[in-house]
Amino acid sequence: MAVIGFIGLGHMGGPMSANLVGAGHSVRGFDLTAETLEAAAGHGVTPAESVADAVRGVDAVITMLPGGKPLLDCYGDVLDAADPGTLLIDSSTVDVTDARKAHELANSAGFDSVDAPVSGGTAGAEAGTLTFMVGAPEEAFRRAEPVLEPMARKVIHCGGAGNGQVTKMCNNLMLGASMIAVGEAFVLGEKLGLSHQALYDVASVSTGQCWSLTTNCPVPGMVPTSRADQDYEPGFAAALMLKDLNLAVSAAEQSGTETEIGRLASEIYQRFNEEGGGGYDFGAVINSIRQRSAGTG
Repeated sequence: MAVIGFIGLGHMGGPMSANLVGAGHSVRGFDLTAETLEAAAGHGVTPAESVADAVRGVDAVITMLPGGKPLLDCYGDVLDAADPGTLLIDSSTVDVTDARKAHELANSAGFDSVDAPVSGGTAGAEAGTLTFMVGAPEEAFRRAEPVLEPMARKVIHCGGAGNGQVTKMCNNLMLGASMIAVGEAFVLGEKLGLSHQALYDVASVSTGQCWSLTTNCPVPGMVPTSRADQDYEPGFAAALMLKDLNLAVSAAEQSGTETEIGRLASEIYQRFNEEGGGGYDFGAVINSIRQRSAGTG
């Protein structure tokens, strides 16, 4: 079993670190929020007083942070304090440029590193069924795989440095766009007298089938895993969806890729966030569609 330093113990990092403890690893964790650190300690994580304290004498360091700047700032402390040979795993969702900069900093200091963002939301983090999309050289991936497995349903090698982040943004572009389409279809059905159940029964076994429909259907009563049945308590918050869509749109602009649907999805989630929807599950965008459709037709 390994000794693991874990930086960032929030909605995702907290349950992820708990699953590592459950698998028999020794986890030393740090978070800026005292309440979050205390909650992690309740699941067997050893609290650290600082980033440096969390990463000294460990086999691997996992970071789960809110953006590229916090990641790069954190790596300054990590690289100064970690022992030679420590494996660095970043599971944050950040811009590809920042991910590759983190790799450069780590590799220049003599550390193996991987970018390993996740799909599966808080439910997947709690259940240990996340999908890890890993960008790294083969040797670093093989080192990271056994560390990630207790938190994962799948650990997939996506290519070299930064390709985990590329995969994540492409996946979430599809996810965000599909949720909007599912929401529009249900609202259209409502206005034309079609029951939710009839539409679900057909689409779920037909060509409209997708994760946004069959796992996180945005109307209540269709599937037990839907956040619609929990008043849209976020499994994956709309504010985070907007962040990921903006990362995809930015990368598309930088690479000269035309992503009209991605841009439109970003605009729709931007509006939903401005309406106050950022703290709800991203499937709650159906409520914005419904409100804008009221009184028409």
